[in-house]
Parts: sequence; structure tokens; C-alpha cells
Amino acid sequence: MRLMSLGLVPQILIGVALGAALGAIAPAVAEPLGLLGALFVGMLKAVAPLLVMLLVMSAIANRHESGSDGRKSAFTLLLYLTGTVSAAVVAVSLSFAFPQEIVLSGVAGGSPPVAVSDVLSDVLFKLIDNPVNALLTGNFLGCLTWAILLGLSFRRASSSFREHLQTLAIGVSDIVRYVIRLAPLGIFGLVCSTVATTGLDALAGYASLAVLLVSCMLIMALVVNPLLVFLVVQRNPYPIVLKCLEESGITAFFTRSSAANIPVNLNLAKKLGISEELYTVTIPIGATVNMAGAAITITVLTLAAANTLGIEVSLGGALLLCVIAALSACGASGVPSGSLLLVPLACSLFGIPLDVAMQVVAVGFVISVIQDSAETALNSSTDVVYTYAADQSRLFQPAVGGVQS
Repeated sequence: MRLMSLGLVPQILIGVALGAALGAIAPAVAEPLGLLGALFVGMLKAVAPLLVMLLVMSAIANRHESGSDGRKSAFTLLLYLTGTVSAAVVAVSLSFAFPQEIVLSGVAGGSPPVAVSDVLSDVLFKLIDNPVNALLTGNFLGCLTWAILLGLSFRRASSSFREHLQTLAIGVSDIVRYVIRLAPLGIFGLVCSTVATTGLDALAGYASLAVLLVSCMLIMALVVNPLLVFLVVQRNPYPIVLKCLEESGITAFFTRSSAANIPVNLNLAKKLGISEELYTVTIPIGATVNMAGAAITITVLTLAAANTLGIEVSLGGALLLCVIAALSACGASGVPSGSLLLVPLACSLFGIPLDVAMQVVAVGFVISVIQDSAETALNSSTDVVYTYAADQSRLFQPAVGGVQS
């Protein structure tokens, strides 16, 4: 009972420690417990599309969407873009300072896109997806499009219908809270499975590359993001940045799924007092297009491939890589294998053959237990950080010195 009285984060940390210990000491016992983690992630993924659709519909149908909220949404998207480009710049800078070379051997499977336009067109088609298919496949952009359109239409519905819609949204939100309470047990299962099946031996050969990737992500999370938030809200950014890393980043690190972390982020945004009309739109969009971690992965692995082949990258080429990595990262969730399968697209800028680029992707899969976890934690926590910054921005504060709710 004393354990249940602890906060959610301490319970999660206890689950991590127990899972790591069991995975290391008794792998045969720990591996089947991965089912707990798979069930937890599955429940989050199952409820997330319906939650997004109902929350957005209810917020638009029942509340007056002011021009200020519309401008805040646009400003949040600008922060997403700025953060993603900044992440690529950080990755280029550290890759130049600490150049990496990798041993190429196996070739990864999969079909990478051949042009940035392919990635971005995939995003556009997701926007106009069938609503039922969007719910079934977890296409959050499609869910968001239909939720906005239906919410606007339902503004003309009777007050009783809109009240029932809000009740339904609240009911699904309650289910999400019940699922989140299972996070310590789910993450315990995920850690058990990861440590039992992967261990850390496979990472040893690529430790330097993994350290560089994680360092870039830490600099982004603890230096660049706080700087951007400070410029927007003009006050100490670290309380909100650390709060988001604690409550969103930790769960995202172990679930390794931005989609699964959407309910966690929506719940956190509500706790932080962010405008519902803002966060119900920006959090689902952020899970799809706010990909600072993906931009870092694409940039670092591409430059490591160039160094391995002895290709000299000019300053202009590096800047172009930043732009391509940022644009590609925005559509990373539309590619089956995520950011890693976008590496060949960036490699093509320097004439790196596809077979070599796919070997680099294979290396990425080896270190993905660290790379993908850190990447998802950065991406997901940043969604809430930037949404909070836009909500509290001085640009949208009332002229008469009041504080906006």
C-alpha cells in the first residue's frame, strides 16, 4: 500500500529497476513478461485515435474558438519547425566536432523513399484519409482533419447533443487515466523484455555513435528547448522543461512510440492548464511532424556514412542536409520503419550508394534500443513544451497586464 501511495514517476522508476534486474538475472523468466509491456502500449495505441477525435470535436463544438487560439496553434507549428531545424544544426555541429566512422556489414530490409516529396505527399494523403480507416490505422492527421470538420459542423447542433459529445469525450479521457495508472507495470514488462533479449553487448561496438546521438538529444532537450521557451515566455523555462521530461519523456523513452504517448501528453497538458482548444490540436500534430529526435538521427548517421567513405562535406552541403533532414523528419511517422529508413534519402545528397546507406540503417537498428528510445522521449516531451510556450507566450497576453488562462 505504501508503494501505491507514491507518485506515478517513482512507481515507474521502481518498475524500471526491477525489470532491468530481472532481465539481467533471469532472462528466461523476464522475456515472457514483455507481454505486459506489449499490452500497455497496445492499450494506449488503441484509445489514442478515438481520444483525439472526440476531444477535438468536443472542444470545437462546445467552446468559442477565439482568434487567439488559432494564432497560438500556428505559433506552435512554427516552434515545431524551428526546433526540428535547430536539432539538425546541433547534430551537424557535434558530428563535425566529433566525427564518427562505422563498420558496415549487414544490410537492412525495407524500401526507403526516394525523394522528400514522397515523404511529404504521404503526409498530405494522411490528412484526407477516410475517417473510419484513420481510426483503425491510428492515422492521427486524418483523425484530426475529420474532428475539426465535424466539430465545426456540430457547433450548429442542439445543446443536448453537444453536451452528450462532451460527456463521451470525458468518458474516454477517464479510460486514458486508468490506462496511464498501469504505466509502472507496463514499463516493467518492456524493460524485462528489452534487457532479456537485447542486453547491452550489441551496443558495445557502436558505443561512440550512440553516445553522440544521445548527447545531441540531451543538448536539444536541456539547452536549445529551454532557450526557445525563455525567448517566448520570458521566464525561467526549466521547471516546465523538466516537468515534461519527467512525465512525458520517461514514458515515451520506454514505450518508444509517439502515438502511444499522445494520451500521456494530453493528460499532462490538461494538468498544466494549457488551453484545451490549443493542446487538443497541437499535441496530435506534434506526434506526427515535431521530430527533432528524428532530424538528429538522420543527420548523425548520414554524416557518419560520409566520414566512413571519406566524403568531405562542405558547409553548404551541411546546411542543405539540415534542411533535408528537418523536412524528412516531419514525415518520419509516415514511413513504416520511422526515421531510420529516411537515412538513405539524406545519404543520396552526397552520392552515397543505396546498398551502403542500407548498411548504415542496419547499424541504426542495432543501437535503436538507445537511439529510438531517446529520440521518442525528446520528440514527445517537446510537443508539450512548445505547446505550453505558445499558450503562455507574451505575444498573446492581454494588453491590460492580465494573465491569460
